[in-house]
Amino acid sequence: MTDISQPHTPAPTNVQLSKVWTSPRNLFGLFMTGLTALFAAIAIIPLAAIVINVASQGLPLINLDLFTKLPPPPGLSGGGLGNAIVGTLIVLAVAVVISVPIGVLGAIWLSEFGRGSKIAYWVRFSANVLSGVPAIIAGLFSYTIVVMTMGTFSAFAGGVALAVVMLPIVMRTTEEGLVLVPEEVRLAAFGLGATRFETVSRVVLPAALPSIATAVTLAVARAGGEAAPLLFTALNNNFWSTHLFKPISTLSVQIYFFAIIPFRPQQELAWAGALVLLSIILIVSISSRLLTRKKRY
Repeated sequence: MTDISQPHTPAPTNVQLSKVWTSPRNLFGLFMTGLTALFAAIAIIPLAAIVINVASQGLPLINLDLFTKLPPPPGLSGGGLGNAIVGTLIVLAVAVVISVPIGVLGAIWLSEFGRGSKIAYWVRFSANVLSGVPAIIAGLFSYTIVVMTMGTFSAFAGGVALAVVMLPIVMRTTEEGLVLVPEEVRLAAFGLGATRFETVSRVVLPAALPSIATAVTLAVARAGGEAAPLLFTALNNNFWSTHLFKPISTLSVQIYFFAIIPFRPQQELAWAGALVLLSIILIVSISSRLLTRKKRY
């Protein structure tokens, strides 16, 4: 009877394995992997140093008064940043409500409908230019179209200024996430009889939700620490205010004011405010990740 089984292949010896691992190609791959890890660590070190410094300076003042009381007069201790924390959340909420729908819809048009057209090129080019414009220009823009029109500084004007800062980040990051969705997924939806709208809304967008969450997180992180545009728009308010069309206090502006005055209690509050602002951005990032993970599965 003829043996039709496949011939036995001998296992590689230690000498052969050593030659494979010491080949120039593998050695170069290991070198580049180590070099990448080194540069990643170098990039993380400044971030870790900033977080540790802010936490060490701000943690001693984290208490209930910080979230419930008004800032003290210059030179006096005690008090908190309750009005600035509430004002920051209001201004950021206005900015998110304005920038995220416009940015996501713009990204959908760029990736799904206007791909390859001249209009899409100029829209993308304008978004790239806008992302490099200093934030203070966004504040001047909002001051011109909102503050001068309404005749008063307001939380709404501050939200518009931050929305201008956030818009190109949301649009470009979301577009990159939509482009990464395989074309075969769209063709499969079309093959099952789905319309273009159903394909985009029920197939492409859910697949790109993590990228959209990343876009919103990056935009909030960029806008949350901006003080210059808010000086022209939201101004400041030393008292409690939740009115959308009145001046309002924000953490970034309050930190700026407290950091430049020569009083130790206010400087300590500035460190605590920086830690709270950092925590808000971290909470937004974690929440967006958890929400998109739940949506995906």
